[in-house]
Amino acid sequence: MLSRALADYMEIAPEVAGALKTGGPVVALESTIITHGMPFPANVETALAVEAQVREAGAIPATIAVIGGLVHVGLGPERLAELAQMHHVMKLSRADLAFALSSGRPGSTTVAATMMSAALAGIEVFATGGIGGVHRGAETSFDISADLAELGRTNVITVCAGAKAILDLDKTLEVLETNGVPVVGYATDAFPAFWSRASHLPCPLRLDSAAEIASLWHTRRALGQDGGVLVANPVPEADEIPAGDMENHIAQAVAEAEAAGVRGKDVTPNLLKRILELTDGASLATNIALVKNNARLAAEIAVALAG
Repeated sequence: MLSRALADYMEIAPEVAGALKTGGPVVALESTIITHGMPFPANVETALAVEAQVREAGAIPATIAVIGGLVHVGLGPERLAELAQMHHVMKLSRADLAFALSSGRPGSTTVAATMMSAALAGIEVFATGGIGGVHRGAETSFDISADLAELGRTNVITVCAGAKAILDLDKTLEVLETNGVPVVGYATDAFPAFWSRASHLPCPLRLDSAAEIASLWHTRRALGQDGGVLVANPVPEADEIPAGDMENHIAQAVAEAEAAGVRGKDVTPNLLKRILELTDGASLATNIALVKNNARLAAEIAVALAG
């Protein structure tokens, strides 16, 4: 049950609230893929397909977004469609979540803001596409995603396909280690590279079942360890784009963005849009496939935790 103060800022959908009350499995889902990931109506269709993966695996989906001064935990088809067609939607992280609530601005949640909201609602498992991380050239730009710090302090299991390959994956893993975040490869020894099943980097840890991941989580909680666990789940083999091909596209997109002076929160959407063009749409198809794959694994973990 939400505290009186929190209830002024958060609305949990009845289906989600019912599952949480009885200890049932729930999976949090972010909303930036709806507002900043693809055009309407593909964004709604993808969001509903991702939720369907969660349901098929036995859990309740809880897509999270800020609408009308409230964090909505669980949107439903009508509100999903409403969000998908909104204009000037903020892309929310830790720094601006409260601003959107206090000002009444609509906002979609990134990894960090979704983790924060999920933890406040009592949800322990979250599925996304790929986390943010350390951007290439961060030694001069200092551009490091708030996702990494959030993973170090917020008690949520995050299932992803690794970090987005547009980032500096070596430095991203180093910062995760510094923040004390266990990075677990799901049935893989290699750290996934979002569109590709494997990067050149090893995954620090490996587990091969949802039950093992749930056991790790219970052990961390018993020891009083705060912070999240990052589960790196490779994109299905049939849907991946080879890492070598992707690196060529990424290098071109990064060079063009730097020449255009793109900075801050605009970097990731700019690069993803350009990579979509360079891959003739293949990157989006892979993105959709990996998000569905992550949602299903997250649901399996949530079921194992509830069991």
